[in-house]
Amino acid sequence: MSRYALNLPVQLKQEAEQWAAKQGVSLNQFILWAVAEKVGALKQQLDDLRFPQITYRPGASGQPVPVLRGTGIRVQTIVVANRNWGLSVEEISTEYGLNQTQVKEALAFYQAHQQEIEMDLAAEQSLESANV
Repeated sequence: MSRYALNLPVQLKQEAEQWAAKQGVSLNQFILWAVAEKVGALKQQLDDLRFPQITYRPGASGQPVPVLRGTGIRVQTIVVANRNWGLSVEEISTEYGLNQTQVKEALAFYQAHQQEIEMDLAAEQSLESANV
């Protein structure tokens, strides 16, 4: 294993230390895990570089689903809130504790990846119907 000196902004370091403690690992292990996760995602070439605030995580079925980076909130959740519930960008921002830029990017991601998101929504609707 090689060494690499890393300079982090104070606030980011504090937040990383808090998350590492919550995960029960050292800061070094947490940073290694975060870098490995990011490199793995880039190798899979799932992320759309036009949407830096959107990444993919394994969903309940194990299939990757697009989420707002750092939140775990699925893009389809934002789409449903906007389209089905009629919430504005401002209302979604308040409801989910997001900034408006994140909400706008999620909606723009939906426009660019509409077929993928619609398939996810349809699959989820199918599961809900089967469990009723």
